[in-house]
Amino acid sequence: MTVELFTSESVTSGHPDKLCDAISDTIVDACLAVDPHARVAVETLVKGAPERSIIVLAGEVSLSGEAPDYEALARSAAKAIGYTDHAIGMDATNPDLTDVHVHITTQAANIAQGVNDLGADQGAGDQGLMFGYACDETEAYSELRGRYFPLAAALSQRLTRRLTAVREDNILPWARPDGKSQVTVRYEDGSAPVVDTVVIAIQHDDALIEVHGSEEAERAFVEREVREKVVEQAIPAALLPEHYRLVVNGTGRFADPGGPHADAGLTGRKIIVDTYGGMGRHGGGAFSGKDPSKVDRSAAYAARWAAKHVVAAGLAKKCEIQLAYVIGVAEPVSLRAESFGTASMDDRALSDLIREVFDFRPALIASRLDLLKPIYAPTAAGGHFGRDAGADGTFPWEALDQGILDALRS
Repeated sequence: MTVELFTSESVTSGHPDKLCDAISDTIVDACLAVDPHARVAVETLVKGAPERSIIVLAGEVSLSGEAPDYEALARSAAKAIGYTDHAIGMDATNPDLTDVHVHITTQAANIAQGVNDLGADQGAGDQGLMFGYACDETEAYSELRGRYFPLAAALSQRLTRRLTAVREDNILPWARPDGKSQVTVRYEDGSAPVVDTVVIAIQHDDALIEVHGSEEAERAFVEREVREKVVEQAIPAALLPEHYRLVVNGTGRFADPGGPHADAGLTGRKIIVDTYGGMGRHGGGAFSGKDPSKVDRSAAYAARWAAKHVVAAGLAKKCEIQLAYVIGVAEPVSLRAESFGTASMDDRALSDLIREVFDFRPALIASRLDLLKPIYAPTAAGGHFGRDAGADGTFPWEALDQGILDALRS
């Protein structure tokens, strides 16, 4: 019997890197609300400290209309995540405790001339390569059906979204914004995959140790609460064997202060968390803080959208699509699909079919997926892929189109 293990991780909205992604994407949304054709590339850095915390915003924004208040946006995004108390890692609402430094200029002219006012021939906002991936691993489970997503990544995402929900809904009143999950899935020949190990890091109220009397008793309480109210609520029972391994706060404690106080954060530092949990390849470009003229974002979304259609159409059990672009040029310089031997045709024919059915020019991607509107803040935590397309227009690259499915099958 062959046994294989595969592991993916996710992080909560309050993780310092995700806090930065949320601030950057909040700025993208605010700029697109002013001007749907705004050009935005904004990075965020955060760091808490015993005396004062800082939020640094740096990048380029060009838009028609009045620029939003970047400092106010940064503070409101951090507040929405829960960073309103210096004792837990940052009080973003208090200028006496948190400074915001803004270093945002306009887009360079040599870049702008390749991406502005060119209609369907709008060039890519930068050179680079992007990957999209889909598989049918999630489709055997009703709670996960329709995701067409790697199983370990889907479960780790569900766990961190659950960690946020139990904090915000006061189910675990002692929980704090910062946290992580990690899921190891076991694959055995001839058997359905199951969860082997779950790892959870959950920031908690420092006073818990006083309530429970010792670090050992505190740790047992936190582990029990996480098992019952997080893990076994988020992971389908069919995937959880009786004796799965659970590790909670591996160092023993993860008490206040956490978040930016415990660890600096940067935009774009969780790109594997954002995508496929390591199961699919990554071109290296981050998503958050970028408007859809940046193919790092829009083309990665389009490649995921196309790969998901290929698998949903029954043409392959796994599909990975690579696109590559040149700055200022609309058409991708290459397109390659790989099915890992699971397709009903060879990969060259699959690549040709994808090229016929999908248009990967940036302006056409933005139009087809309706990307020129403020839909990006919800993507900053919980993963950009394997989500439900929202009725409010969020995650449109996750929606399946029957016309496209029919075209692929014909």
